[in-house]
Amino acid sequence: MIIDCHGHYTTAPKELEAFRQRQIAGLKDPSQSPSEAPKITDDQIRQSLETAQLKLQRERGTDVTIFSPRAMGMGHHIGDAKTSEQWSRVCNDLIYRVCSLYPQNFVGVCQLPQSPGVPPANSIPELTRCIKELGFIGCNLNPDPSGGHWSDPPLTDRFWYPLYEKMVEFNVPAMIHVSGSCNPNFHATGAHYLNGDTTAFMQFLTSDIFRDFPSLKFVIPHGGGAVPYHWGRYRGIAQDLKRPPLAELLLKNVYFDTCVYHQAGIDLLTKVIPVENILFASEMVGAVKSIDPETGHYFDDTKRYIEALPWLGAEDKRKIYEGNARNVYGRLNAQLEGRFSASKATRAPV
Repeated sequence: MIIDCHGHYTTAPKELEAFRQRQIAGLKDPSQSPSEAPKITDDQIRQSLETAQLKLQRERGTDVTIFSPRAMGMGHHIGDAKTSEQWSRVCNDLIYRVCSLYPQNFVGVCQLPQSPGVPPANSIPELTRCIKELGFIGCNLNPDPSGGHWSDPPLTDRFWYPLYEKMVEFNVPAMIHVSGSCNPNFHATGAHYLNGDTTAFMQFLTSDIFRDFPSLKFVIPHGGGAVPYHWGRYRGIAQDLKRPPLAELLLKNVYFDTCVYHQAGIDLLTKVIPVENILFASEMVGAVKSIDPETGHYFDDTKRYIEALPWLGAEDKRKIYEGNARNVYGRLNAQLEGRFSASKATRAPV
């Protein structure tokens, strides 16, 4: 089984964005605020996926996508905690409908209702709802709800600890993922995303968070930002700071995905980061949608890059494609077993 750990609902029906625009308009004029969730039919959901994510799953030979709301759309810097709570609930409910319509193709991960300056504990009720009621297996955690101004404490501050306690209780990881940038210095997908990945790793390196939470797990997407490329720098910084070696300090808790869109980048990732810490991902349909003129293939067809690595044996590829995701997402096995068993049970005997 090939499990893509990083997919967003970037092709959601236009009614979702229309709802969001009314919600934003309502911040200035309450009479514009939507009074109910957007009306989206099952057929609209099917259409939005059949021509995009599902089509690409079939063409590229992947099986299951761990699916969440559009990261750029989280917009935690917009409005207040109430705004974010309403928006997150609408987005998460839509992901639940996707997973219900296509239980063999998608497993849910939730958007958290974060807001600048608001304690992360505020997100616990929505996390609980999504895990306990909707069957989700993780969350996306924004290390910078301010959208590029980094006004909240670092991820290693006790400010975040109540949320981590709940994650450990539920046995769910978080993918570190910023949202849109409202700072013109940082292009969202080209700078802000990768800054967030790199910054989170450095925060973990300088802290004892995993001494406090030995089973807490994070996935750093986009290949870890700058981290694999500068692995020697981080090893040296840890050594100069009298920190333990990185393998001991971080690699039981921190994982990286393969959303790296060229062969040389994947080569580097798999040479620097242990195979056990790499999860297959593509982020399709995501940050880069076009075809690479140098290869003739889509930039985000990351399975091709893994297959081209001569130093990875069958067992290494199995870990990257499937085994590591099952290990990191502690609730995934039960979800997959239940869904595929139910599918087999409903098939007519031959």
